[in-house]
Amino acid sequence: MPLVECVPNFSEGRRKEVVDRIVAAAEAVAGVKAIDRSMDASHNRAVVTLVGEGERVAEAAFRAIEKASREIDLNQHQGEHPRIGATDVVPFVPLEGATMGYCIRLAHRLGERVGRELGIPVYFYEQAALSPARRNLPDVRNIGYEKLRDAVQSDASRTPDEGPKAALHPTAGATVIGARPFLIAFNVNLATQDVALAKEIAKKIREKDGGLPGIKAMGFFLDDLKLAQVSMNVCDFRATGLERVYDEIAKLAAAKGVEVHESELVGLAPRAALGTQTASHVKLRGFDPTKQIIESLL
Repeated sequence: MPLVECVPNFSEGRRKEVVDRIVAAAEAVAGVKAIDRSMDASHNRAVVTLVGEGERVAEAAFRAIEKASREIDLNQHQGEHPRIGATDVVPFVPLEGATMGYCIRLAHRLGERVGRELGIPVYFYEQAALSPARRNLPDVRNIGYEKLRDAVQSDASRTPDEGPKAALHPTAGATVIGARPFLIAFNVNLATQDVALAKEIAKKIREKDGGLPGIKAMGFFLDDLKLAQVSMNVCDFRATGLERVYDEIAKLAAAKGVEVHESELVGLAPRAALGTQTASHVKLRGFDPTKQIIESLL
């Protein structure tokens, strides 16, 4: 039985009851378990981790997307994180017994169904991308919901892969679906409110601007903590581990007289990504290996 992880991101990080209903819709599929969920009020975003047999996980993802389309109105949504959909991104990740090819097929079938049954445009990304221009997630959603809503009507480069081709869903926007290796969402909070510094550091460390391999990064201001944050996707922890990227951020911040306040994991990480001293080295806030190491939850 091929096991798959699916990590849908929803544009809701403030109303727990909404996220609870979305998760319940997914877990109504027999054999699928939500092993983690996290909500961020500043980003106004929730990240849910579903695990189970591949076909069942794909069904659970569809039900979650359907529920989110009824619960979330992007026209009323505001948050720090870029987004184009109520269900913003849905990656499939191969676990035990599953291949990347299997996850790509799941992604393509789910995307076709979401477009056909829910009327939500779908873009495919990462390993499931149908063109090189859409392989990188930031390139797909870089203009955000409001601008994409207009661009999709006239810009052929923004035409969705599935579903309506010239209009977004009126409240749910669009969804990005793909297949990828294990990704770690890792944030480093700086002991400053200087968001310009966070953005400067993010640009220096991300791979596309000549920084560290496998690192995608952006700078944000966290209104709830009153701190600047370097928010990252560690796309290949074997190429660039958490300690390495943390040390680089700490060095760049120190050069401007700023210390690191703490770091955080959003969701889960594989055991291989965390050595015995990693949590203390990177000042990882509230780390619980029984709840944040994926192997501990299977």
